[in-house]
Amino acid sequence: MEVDSGLIKRDKYSILLPTYNERENLPIIIWLIIKYLDESGVDYEVIIIDDGSPDGTSEVARQLQKLYGSSKIVLRPREMKLGLGTAYIHGIQQASGNFIIIMDADLSHHPKFIPEFIKLQLKYDYDIVSGTRYKGSGGVYGWDFKRKLISRGANFLTQLMLRPGVSDLTGSFRLYKKEVLEKLILSCVSKGYVFQMEMIIRARQFDYSIGEVPISFVDRVYGESKLGGSEIVQFAKALLYLFATT
Repeated sequence: MEVDSGLIKRDKYSILLPTYNERENLPIIIWLIIKYLDESGVDYEVIIIDDGSPDGTSEVARQLQKLYGSSKIVLRPREMKLGLGTAYIHGIQQASGNFIIIMDADLSHHPKFIPEFIKLQLKYDYDIVSGTRYKGSGGVYGWDFKRKLISRGANFLTQLMLRPGVSDLTGSFRLYKKEVLEKLILSCVSKGYVFQMEMIIRARQFDYSIGEVPISFVDRVYGESKLGGSEIVQFAKALLYLFATT
């Protein structure tokens, strides 16, 4: 899908890819990103932020940089896991683009949707474009009933209590204007699983415009899911906090 607009000539898209133990997934996701963005004709870079993965993810990243070039693949590793919010801050500081795309490296987010994000943003000048699993042709594949129930339940409770005006609060596949993402990260207090939800709530507080693109979410192919009981408790606490303070 070619992004047909003269506006893209001055735009650059920095894709932030935080990784931890993703050596099997990283070559595939990078290949897909490059395939779809090269076809769309936009200017972009992929910033890999590896948090000291013990499985050799950083070495794989270095090989990919040699293969595709340092202008396309930018490596910004850290020594240990320091949280998603700080990974984004670290990535933004290195980003040369005026738009930031955040996505997971575990193949749950397909890069084929990125050109759709870009086209929608250009059409309406949205501050944020968010992928949604719960609208239009969006969906979830590969989850068992329990995982689907947790996700749907979390989204339903959030819609009921916070009324954010966005159909998918806990997703993490989004495009931001760079200055918008910088402001949102500084305003957020949550960590981990609920960080993405708070970003949208704060965006509404700041009256940022948000568009949505239906996406297909596929459960990770390699490695283990990072969602556990502690994340669910953390989500409940954060939801109550946001309900009380927003």
